[in-house]
Amino acid sequence: MTKILISADMEGATGVTWPADCLPGTPEWQRCRPMFTSDVNAAVAGFFDGGADEVLVNEAHMTMRNLLLEQLDDRASMLTGRHKALGMVEGVQHGDIDGIAFVGYHTGAGDEGVLAHTYLGNSLTGVFVDGVRASEGLLNALVAAEYGTPVVLVTGDDRTCADARGYAPDAPAVAVKDHVSRYAAVCRTPARTAAAIRAAAARAVALAVRHEPAAPVPRNVEIEFDAEHLAGAATVVPGVERTGPCRVAYTAPGMYEGIRCFKAVTTLVSAAVEEWYG
Repeated sequence: MTKILISADMEGATGVTWPADCLPGTPEWQRCRPMFTSDVNAAVAGFFDGGADEVLVNEAHMTMRNLLLEQLDDRASMLTGRHKALGMVEGVQHGDIDGIAFVGYHTGAGDEGVLAHTYLGNSLTGVFVDGVRASEGLLNALVAAEYGTPVVLVTGDDRTCADARGYAPDAPAVAVKDHVSRYAAVCRTPARTAAAIRAAAARAVALAVRHEPAAPVPRNVEIEFDAEHLAGAATVVPGVERTGPCRVAYTAPGMYEGIRCFKAVTTLVSAAVEEWYG
């Protein structure tokens, strides 16, 4: 039995280049939802082509209610909605996931890439794990590794594919668009991206081999903000200490605790952002 978990984000989906394209409730978001679902369906089809027995799709974007269930490949199941223990990689902790795919991913805060950010659309200018600038892909890959689950596929823009080589060098990476600026890209059509994702997913099944979980190791996480008061707000979380006017840090015993503390920090900080001055 081979079970694949798809963590589906939207900024890196086919055709998405502008905040409104992935902001729930906008006309642009409604238009882009079928393209997002098409990317996920292509991955599902490819995994089954390659011999997977089960595919679970975890909605990972913002409200986590963006994919069109009524258009989803009938062989897959979907976990949708917020307030999940591991957020973007919910499900990996149960020990039955042989491989995880990051579909519709993007680069991290402070890097070049279409809609580049880390968890918050703005306010964070950088996240660093053990001194290395971290995207959501790297953060989530470190969590998955603690459960013995390899990253087997990544899709997004070309910069996201380059980023993935740092945390999943063997995984096929499919560029659905080429970065021009944070809000512009040269996009391929849904038919072309679906074909490319499906072919890559079929190859990726061979990499879906669960191994012994990586022993948790202490991780130093640093977070840099674009305003001084946000660093102050973050220190409300126990263990988070200020290391500079706009920077905080904490040490976690492993990435399970590390990502949960990061979620707590970003939740508090988002509540501290003011409309006009951030």
